[in-house]
Amino acid sequence: MTKRTLPPRRFIKPSFNALIEKKRDGQEFTQEEIRYIIDSTLDGDMPQHQLAALLMAIFFQQMSAQETAILTEEMMLSGEVIDLSSIAKPKIDKYSTGGVGDKTSLVLVPLAMASGVVVPMMCGVEHDYIISPLQKLAAFPGFKSHLSIEAFTSQLAKIGGAIVAQDEKLAPADAKFYELRKETGTIPSLPLITGSVLSRKLAEGSEGLVIDVKWGNGSFIKDLEQAKQLARSMTRVGRSMKRRCVALVTDMNQPLGDTVGTALEVKEAIALLKGEGPEDMKELVLKLGMEIVRLAGVAGSTLSAKQTVQRHLTDGSALEKFKELVKAQGGDTAFIDHPEKFPAAKHIRKLPAPKRGYVHTINAAMIARGVHLLGAGVEKHGDKVDYSVGVSEIKKVGTQVKQGEPLMMIHYNDESKLETALNYFKDAYRLAPKRPTPPPLVVERVA
Repeated sequence: MTKRTLPPRRFIKPSFNALIEKKRDGQEFTQEEIRYIIDSTLDGDMPQHQLAALLMAIFFQQMSAQETAILTEEMMLSGEVIDLSSIAKPKIDKYSTGGVGDKTSLVLVPLAMASGVVVPMMCGVEHDYIISPLQKLAAFPGFKSHLSIEAFTSQLAKIGGAIVAQDEKLAPADAKFYELRKETGTIPSLPLITGSVLSRKLAEGSEGLVIDVKWGNGSFIKDLEQAKQLARSMTRVGRSMKRRCVALVTDMNQPLGDTVGTALEVKEAIALLKGEGPEDMKELVLKLGMEIVRLAGVAGSTLSAKQTVQRHLTDGSALEKFKELVKAQGGDTAFIDHPEKFPAAKHIRKLPAPKRGYVHTINAAMIARGVHLLGAGVEKHGDKVDYSVGVSEIKKVGTQVKQGEPLMMIHYNDESKLETALNYFKDAYRLAPKRPTPPPLVVERVA
């Protein structure tokens, strides 16, 4: 006896108001409803005020793991999905939620390339005052951040890596969501962050993803538990979409490395590619690099992964791959061999410690805002980025200082901009008579 098959249930489109009320009351959306929301967003059928209300309802009521996975896949499928199957090597990308002084992408991409991993990195919009990898790479004269999908794919096949701007044809539904999230205070929503990041990263053709989830005063995620939840959400959804995924929850309660700026950070990245540079940056590059090569299957054990990463950082092969990447995208590689060619600020002055003591806390966001005001960021349309400004020799948490000793060195060109920025720099530091215990850089690994 054959079982009678019923015809597929016809989806009856609900009103947008009904969808808002459903999520407001804590109920789950079906796959058809999520697809309808995405389609209506793309077509412009859903009014902005109702989409804003829907995002706010999601912010407060959250989404289940299944809903988040469906949302991610539907946003990924809302545009083009790049096919990199013709490239035989493993394709793993790295994503960071954004941190002050974080130049790890500039090191990790060529490091992974040297290890035999293809890295298809597309960079989206960073949150306020965070200098993106593309803004840093723009310090190289001639560097092109915008490539067509065809040129992007070709470069990956040829040299094994690319760092480019997000193509607007990928995950267009996410772009519409993100613009409205910025205006409605819903950026910190965990399911919306998960859907946003993974839809874009998986649309670019990566088979796996290593995620650096920042938490602290220099991140938009201020709460450690929320950062851990985001790491779990992203790895869980990544696995449900048949992608290899691992996340590290890392500290962003002080700047990463010794510099914040554009050219200053690029020079620090070049030092790291020569096996030099600050210890916290070395530690994070090592930890994230090990995750990339293990996820790619290039190294099997923790020991072999560590040896692989350390070898390519010290033998010059990662540095050569960085030159290949910069050259392929039109940048002048002479600046890598001679970092002194990067523009230097006209003036350098110290930020003196107001008293004797230990650096107790640093507000990384305040330092980032100060650097932004010096000219490293764009305040209004038409402004040009000043690649030479920033801060260096940053004293870190736990460091003992004498009165008058520099807490950092400020690189600037404009006295009027300095006066405003100084207020942020001064307020960023808190000194105390007793040495604090510096927080661990890597708090948790989620796989």
